[in-house]
Amino acid sequence: MLRRATPADGSELAVLFRRSFGTLAFLPTLHTPEEDREHFTRMAVEQEVWAWEEDGRLLGFAAVDARDELSALYVEPGAQDRGVGSTLLDRVKERRPGGFHFWVFQRNDRARRFYERRGAVSTGFTDGSGNEEREPDVRYEWRPDAQAGRSAGA
Repeated sequence: MLRRATPADGSELAVLFRRSFGTLAFLPTLHTPEEDREHFTRMAVEQEVWAWEEDGRLLGFAAVDARDELSALYVEPGAQDRGVGSTLLDRVKERRPGGFHFWVFQRNDRARRFYERRGAVSTGFTDGSGNEEREPDVRYEWRPDAQAGRSAGA
């Protein structure tokens, strides 16, 4: 079931984030579990956060802010390849029909393929000096007109 996350989900969002983010072995752990809880609780207040819940357990979530930035999309590692991420991304597309942008680490090939297959295009690469992990990343955008252009050219 797809539903809007609330601040009460903060702890569970943080735990899911930690498990998903933890699969990226090249990244350092920068925050404590308590800092993660505070961050994701605040995110549920300040941003639009959608959660995929199944049998009373969160399996994924996506957050988009007022600047049309997809600030988070994480799926429980054991629930990947089941359509959870696609459903969450589709909800963000519905909620931001004019488009949105987001960042992905350059070395996160799986995520990059996921977004590119769903119409996102890269718009710039960095050396990582602007993120706290100091890991090179890619700025992506999803725009509905890019989808129309792909369909017309196909």
